[in-house]
Amino acid sequence: MLKLRYQKILLEAGCDEAGRGCLAGPVFAAAVILPGKFRNRLLDDSKKLTEEERYRLRPVIEKKAVAWAVGMADHEEIDRINILNASFLAMHRAIAALSVTPGLLLIDGPLFRNNTELPYQCLVDGDARYAAIAAASILAKTYRDDYMTRLHEQFPAYGWKNNKGYGTPAHRQAITIHGRCSYHRVSFQLKSELAVTDTTENTAPYEHNRVDK
Repeated sequence: MLKLRYQKILLEAGCDEAGRGCLAGPVFAAAVILPGKFRNRLLDDSKKLTEEERYRLRPVIEKKAVAWAVGMADHEEIDRINILNASFLAMHRAIAALSVTPGLLLIDGPLFRNNTELPYQCLVDGDARYAAIAAASILAKTYRDDYMTRLHEQFPAYGWKNNKGYGTPAHRQAITIHGRCSYHRVSFQLKSELAVTDTTENTAPYEHNRVDK
């Protein structure tokens, strides 16, 4: 069962991202503050849920949350500052958009670059351990899926309605046939049929490249 709190004093916001490993499109992130008595048996890490379950949970999260917000960093920012820094940037955009200021950030994963005065805690597999992070993972995933589905209408050859920009065999084959389009991440190179590498050399902190959307 997911834990509701990391600690009991500060108001916590769970933060997670979606789309880091994709070949195309933006990275999305969400921040969610859940009420202290939030309960939902279906809530879990978005990767463990079906698409139907994620979309069933999204309006529940949005209705019951104390506050929630979604942010993104587009493919051009990913190429400019690298995918890790772009993920942090999307998280900070989501955090900044919260209508309620949290006292503690719960970050999914082992790394975070903080440009706020808020304390934070990095939690490996946090989306499978803490309810607020799981809720954030669902919002980030579903909003990104919606975005890629809309892009599919402009670029149907790449199958984004189904693969959402991830490097599936069909997506890789489409790139081989049609080349990259304007939404592909040029800093990601196809090293093999199974591996995608981010070759961006710019590792400067993203704070130097902030562009609020």
